[in-house]
Amino acid sequence: MTQFSVLMSVYNKENPDFLRQSLDSIFKQTLPPTEVVLVQDGPLNDDLLQVIDHYQANHEELKTVRLPECHGLGGALNEGLRHCSYDLVARMDTDDISKPERFKIQIEWMEQHPEVDACGSWIDEFTGATTNVISSRKPPRDHQAILHFARKRNPINHPTVVFRRQAVEKAGGYQHFYLFEDYYLWIRMMMSGSQFHNIQQSLLLFRMSDDMFQRRGGLKYTQSEIRLQRQLHHMGFIGWGTMLQNIVYRTVVRNMPNRLRRFVYISLLRR
Repeated sequence: MTQFSVLMSVYNKENPDFLRQSLDSIFKQTLPPTEVVLVQDGPLNDDLLQVIDHYQANHEELKTVRLPECHGLGGALNEGLRHCSYDLVARMDTDDISKPERFKIQIEWMEQHPEVDACGSWIDEFTGATTNVISSRKPPRDHQAILHFARKRNPINHPTVVFRRQAVEKAGGYQHFYLFEDYYLWIRMMMSGSQFHNIQQSLLLFRMSDDMFQRRGGLKYTQSEIRLQRQLHHMGFIGWGTMLQNIVYRTVVRNMPNRLRRFVYISLLRR
């Protein structure tokens, strides 16, 4: 079986219990990773450090990369990518939970399809207990459908992706783009010739909260999203009409009351 890395990033405000659950889900996979690269994005509190120390003492495959200052997600992942020993890299967020068969399914699929550079999957979104799944995000399967979907919405669930490091580096790696580092990366990869695929089953439990919907609104989020749409147009990925349509729709959603935005996400943007 091909060797592969898992790439994660943690910062000071994250929940140590969620980090513990996330790491447990990685080390209990039916196909365990060869290495796990965990970037400490700036100084961490004692509770987070205790969790990391515990897993390092019990899993020699866990490598930590310490950044003296917080670089943000894009900068932290780029630094972590430099420390990944293998070309196949699985992303994982430190508050989500990978299902036990996730790596086995994705790594085998990538082995069998060398033409594909990035493979994601569906996610089940839950609140509270992992059994309380309230919605699922199901992006399309094949590259052409993903390419079409990407003109309107992010086509890959970031914490589910397994990619080829060389393809990411060819596209310029993660670049700072407030809250859209992953979406911006996928577009640049597509435009550099990378092929994408989504496994049509849920391989990850994604933690949702009212705070998450709150973070996806407001002026700063709106400004960043408008800047992204303008950048995609400048790159030639979308036309004027699509850009304007995307901006109008997103501006409305980002500035509606949090409860209504939650309804839009769960009831209108999910299947």
